[in-house]
Amino acid sequence: MYKKTIYDLYRGFEIVEPLGNNAFSFNQRRHKSIYVAPLLKGTINDVHPGRKIAFCEVEEEQDQCRTGLEAFIHIPQKKKDIFIFDNHNHAFCFWMWGLDQGKIKTGSRLLHIDQHKDLRSPETGILPDIKKPIDLVRVFYYTNYELNVGNFIQPALESGLFSGVDIITDSMDFMNEIPQSAALDIDLDIFAPELDYIDTALKLNVIRKCMDQATFITIATSPYFIDQNRAIHYLKQLFA
Repeated sequence: MYKKTIYDLYRGFEIVEPLGNNAFSFNQRRHKSIYVAPLLKGTINDVHPGRKIAFCEVEEEQDQCRTGLEAFIHIPQKKKDIFIFDNHNHAFCFWMWGLDQGKIKTGSRLLHIDQHKDLRSPETGILPDIKKPIDLVRVFYYTNYELNVGNFIQPALESGLFSGVDIITDSMDFMNEIPQSAALDIDLDIFAPELDYIDTALKLNVIRKCMDQATFITIATSPYFIDQNRAIHYLKQLFA
């Protein structure tokens, strides 16, 4: 029987029900769907802004809809895997893929660099059991229809995938000694204008060092929290 790959699952699709990231203010907004881009193998040069709405919220009774990426990009290297995507909950699916492929060891610590801590717990859904063979289809559904951008880390901790998480979110964190970790999770909203009070060169240098040490890297461009052109600009700075 053919086993679906991560690329088979992420082929580009719409979420039209009030589930996952599409549940935010669903009943209050006019735009009722979000787009999840396809996953492709590529390089940093293949990361481009998309034209389809990936996240939508309501502010002051107005729809605030944001476009995401044209495609999610997997950069497989000899000793490192890098996934680049827009909404941050997709990291969970890619972590589980990494576990299934033997690229992430159970009980590793996660290093999370982000403007937000993302430590809320999901209200619904059955947590995937990592003690059994990974059902990637189930993990994919769980990631896209039950998790959202603020609650994807707790399931990774509760499942035993990660033993703990170290969070880098403010200027003091960047100036202190950063724990080494094979699993690195970056949200490019750390470069949003409201965080310009943290020295940009410091952020770039610290994150580059963490990227050098990590063997599995997930990077979110978070369209609701940072302009995608700005996010991609700093993404390329990290790889410069």
